[in-house]
Amino acid sequence: MAIAHASEIVSVWTENNRPTRLVWRGARYLVTDTPTPINEPFDDVAPTHAAHRIVGWRFQGRSVNDGDTKVFDVLQLEGTRWQLTGVYA
Repeated sequence: MAIAHASEIVSVWTENNRPTRLVWRGARYLVTDTPTPINEPFDDVAPTHAAHRIVGWRFQGRSVNDGDTKVFDVLQLEGTRWQLTGVYA
């Protein structure tokens, strides 16, 4: 069941370009699974490269406050900004 209805800007920390934690509505979540890339087709690509690029991630996070677990979809905007596009309980 989706619980976020509108896109929100969130804070995401990464290591090796993969999410490791997120802050959403003042609560901190630690990534507890292997994040799944959200890909976008990429037209201008050499034959030696994949025809997509990673634009975001889906991952499970556990709240450090109360242990609540959710699945998050986030898209990377310009620079270090991230947009939350889905939250699932």
